[in-house]
Amino acid sequence: MKPSGPRPARPLVVLNCVGLTPVHLGADTPHLTRLATEGFHTALDAALPAVTTTAQATMLTGVDPSQHGIVGNGWYFRDLNEILLWRQSERLVCAPHVWEGRPWKVLKHFWWYAMNTTAQATATPRPVYHHDGAKSPDFYAHPAALKALLQEKHGTFPLFNFWGPTASAESTRWIADSFITAWNAEQPDLGLCYLPHLDYDLQRFGPTGPHLAPNLRELDACAGRVIESARAKGAQILVVSEYGLVPVSDAVFPNRALREIGLLEVSTNAAGELLDPGTSRAFAVCDHQLAHVYVRHSDDLPAAKACLAKLPGVARVLMPEEHASIGLAHARSGELILLAEPGWWFAYDYWLEDAKKPDFARAVEIHKKPGYDPRELFFDPRGGKLRAARALLRKKLGLRYLLDPCSLDATLVRGSHGLATLNAADGPILICSERNVEKRQPRHHRDVAAVIQHCLRS
Repeated sequence: MKPSGPRPARPLVVLNCVGLTPVHLGADTPHLTRLATEGFHTALDAALPAVTTTAQATMLTGVDPSQHGIVGNGWYFRDLNEILLWRQSERLVCAPHVWEGRPWKVLKHFWWYAMNTTAQATATPRPVYHHDGAKSPDFYAHPAALKALLQEKHGTFPLFNFWGPTASAESTRWIADSFITAWNAEQPDLGLCYLPHLDYDLQRFGPTGPHLAPNLRELDACAGRVIESARAKGAQILVVSEYGLVPVSDAVFPNRALREIGLLEVSTNAAGELLDPGTSRAFAVCDHQLAHVYVRHSDDLPAAKACLAKLPGVARVLMPEEHASIGLAHARSGELILLAEPGWWFAYDYWLEDAKKPDFARAVEIHKKPGYDPRELFFDPRGGKLRAARALLRKKLGLRYLLDPCSLDATLVRGSHGLATLNAADGPILICSERNVEKRQPRHHRDVAAVIQHCLRS
């Protein structure tokens, strides 16, 4: 039954500018800086892990992963014996969203968990996986008329600019412009818009350098169009970010270490070696600078911990009784949780011989890899573009192909996230058009839900 009651007098647009931090305000971000100057802004402490799905779930529920259950961008589904990343059902979130039980119309535009949602309107990336193995750009939207409208006005969603070696600001432009169209069509009380591209080059090249300014200017231009459109309709504006990025130079390989001591098992087929979670005694699901280690038998905890604690780049190995201290005391968490040292990130690789790696290792394959892989943002300097060209030619000819343009070199990655930053100015930010939000003293991702409530009740 839909809640009854008066709708808010003024709607609210929430812009999620991924990777934006307080230090980015200035000459390269005039629209965002003006909003911050005229309204209110503050640094936020990030939920852990400081990754997309965890941050978004925390901001929209107001509770930690210990309660909402989104312990990373993916985890080990014990009942399925499968590692699954980037699931889209909102029903995976174990706590109510800020709008539930309230008479607000909600538009969720490219925020995660956008399917089976309690929002009245939604749009999210959803490629077409053809029966012949090909993949085509597409997106899901509800109601169906909304998808037809967005496609007619904005064309095909640029999926290959949303992730992979060709990821770029084109995806942010499409999302920003299509959000304005969706907002006008649906007229929600709460509109959530996701602007992703700043994150890409900061992972590729690090949080500082000549690549930063043009990416900030592009983000600000896209955010500025949304802000101007929202202001014209009398809407309030809230800008948030999920994390700030930090420099890294190398990776830790916990799965290889677990395999070397006999705790991780693989199966082999025509695709190569595959991690076998169901028979493994221990394995890691790596997510940027935090990794969940699933240990089947408690007797193996000491050996797994000792093995992982001695790896260069591992700062801490947290036992189950320590998980509550970082907000991750949930059944979906691994028995052990690894935190990286500054300058390091966790790679999922589990094979010990290059000839036995799986066929998806150098591909953009976010669903088959048992962990997050930022190397998917790079063309392999050693022939990656040529391999891609050959694969696309075979595709055009109607032949089977393997699109594997990426590198396995972990040192290519120069930026990562997942943990609290040492300096608050390098972490997430909150900007609000309403000065009175300052009285609520938002300091953490958890507090964003209360800010949304405040704006829509005032």
